[in-house]
Amino acid sequence: MAKQSIVERERKRQRLVLKYAEKRKIFLQEFALASKLEDKLKLHQKIQELPRNSSRVRLRNRCWRTGRGRGFYRDFGLSRHMIREMAHNCILPGIKKASW
Repeated sequence: MAKQSIVERERKRQRLVLKYAEKRKIFLQEFALASKLEDKLKLHQKIQELPRNSSRVRLRNRCWRTGRGRGFYRDFGLSRHMIREMAHNCILPGIKKASW
């Protein structure tokens, strides 16, 4: 189980990403269309003034059950430990332990 503070920090980042997504998108589109160097520098400064944690790149996929950040499977939203445990308990439909 991940520390509660780490999980809460990640939730705060998710809220910031949602809050500034539209603003960041507009700035990046204007930056791509700008032809003059001065305009690009001004837009780049505006982008830099946004909070760091509002960038989507800083998000980390975490298990919804334990908060674990590593060994994450996107298909289930779970870490490998939880997938294994839930598969053994027959909670995940269609998943069974391989044996040969």
